[in-house]
Amino acid sequence: MDEYGWNNGVADYPTLFSGIDMAYYVDSIQKAVKQRSSDDGGNLMLYFDEERNPNVKAKTLSAIPSVEIRGDELKGCTTVRLKEPLTGPEMQDLQDYLKGQFSDGWGEGFEQQEIQTSDGVLYVHFAEKRFDFEVEQVQSTEVSKEQPVPKRPKMKLVGEDGNIFAILGRASRLLKRNGQAEQAEEMSNRVYHSGDYYKALNIISEYVETELSEKTPADPKKERGNVR
Repeated sequence: MDEYGWNNGVADYPTLFSGIDMAYYVDSIQKAVKQRSSDDGGNLMLYFDEERNPNVKAKTLSAIPSVEIRGDELKGCTTVRLKEPLTGPEMQDLQDYLKGQFSDGWGEGFEQQEIQTSDGVLYVHFAEKRFDFEVEQVQSTEVSKEQPVPKRPKMKLVGEDGNIFAILGRASRLLKRNGQAEQAEEMSNRVYHSGDYYKALNIISEYVETELSEKTPADPKKERGNVR
């Protein structure tokens, strides 16, 4: 995801923003992505032509688009669930297909969708001149009855630059690598609605172990009240 545009009243000259600017509107954009995907659950693999590569079709359960803050920049994200690992050529075929979806298929329709924010109407483009994939493996969130719930990963707040989006992005990646993708999404939603930097830090410290964790409950489901 590279550039975004406001409808600033001049149709031929939209105002363009970078992913850093758009990190402030992640909640509105993510909501729009889910609305766009309401009919089919967002699974782009439903439209993958089996003749293109039958192995990719057979091995890939789903490919669902979203947005995510990496560092301090908002980026497009696709969560892919596999029955079994893809080979190098199969992964390339899958990425080529997704590029087509973001530029001419799903993404073409999404960029025409008006996203209402408190500052105006926003249009989001998933595919621009700079478009590539950074593959990151995460553990499955499915936990059997015999398996214990994963412990909270540890993360230091000392030395952070004070950018809550950067801190949130780092904590989210740690949780996903720890097999806690659902907790990462829940944490992000709570932080976006917290409205306060220090409240946000305490929320993050409920999900990952930080210097503030001693002051927050170990189980994020407890003592939550009406935070949402």
